[in-house]
Amino acid sequence: HTLANLELQVGFALFDRSSRYPRLTEAGRALLEDARHAAGSMDAFKARARMLAEGLEPELSVAVDVMYPIAHLTAAVQAFHRQFPATPLRLYVEALGAVVQPLLDGQCRIAVIGSLPEVPPGCVSEHLCGVPSVVVAAPGHPLAQIEGTVMRAQAAQHVQLVLSDRSARTAGRNYGVLSPHVWRLADLGAKHAFLRAGLGWGGMPLHMVEQDIASGALVRLELETHPLLGTGFSMHAIFMKEQPPGPAGRWFIDQLKCTA
Repeated sequence: HTLANLELQVGFALFDRSSRYPRLTEAGRALLEDARHAAGSMDAFKARARMLAEGLEPELSVAVDVMYPIAHLTAAVQAFHRQFPATPLRLYVEALGAVVQPLLDGQCRIAVIGSLPEVPPGCVSEHLCGVPSVVVAAPGHPLAQIEGTVMRAQAAQHVQLVLSDRSARTAGRNYGVLSPHVWRLADLGAKHAFLRAGLGWGGMPLHMVEQDIASGALVRLELETHPLLGTGFSMHAIFMKEQPPGPAGRWFIDQLKCTA
């Protein structure tokens, strides 16, 4: 009866019923793969609807600090796609206040912060890992010629390369800026390239410059201790108290925990 109704809808016979057992017509054989695909899509639709009814997010949006180790982030994303193949994952990679702003605006469910050392009110924070950082310069840079500790007064005589905030959350505030001569860059990759080109000195996450230090493309500076220029970033996952992550978000946060 169901097949007869389907034939009425398409407007022609799908089965030849002239013999004892019905056989597909030529048109029926042509539509067979499409029918299998439609049936499979319906099964996937029912499975996804069942997961949503159980609380799974229809989509997961995450803002990630640019300082978070990219290799570990990539591995976590790959694992997420295997675990939740039907759940789209949207990632925003930013720095400082631009990591937090999408969360506060409701564009993201989770933010992974590190370069901004402040947790906004109304947010829950969960520690993920520590990311070591180093101060570096090109081997031809004047600061790289100094043996031993580089004093803050010496560093202040040269251009310091720092990340800029795409948001207005840190307007009027500086984190780890020691020199009055500052070039602000919105992209960590650009900062890395400028450091290698000898255009200034600055801090970088260790995982991004380890090979440069080993090859001699960059020199690690032993900068005089300063309370605003630490030796690493503490990475945290934050989310709004009234909007905790669902099963997919909770699983992704656990994947981001590392010892990097």
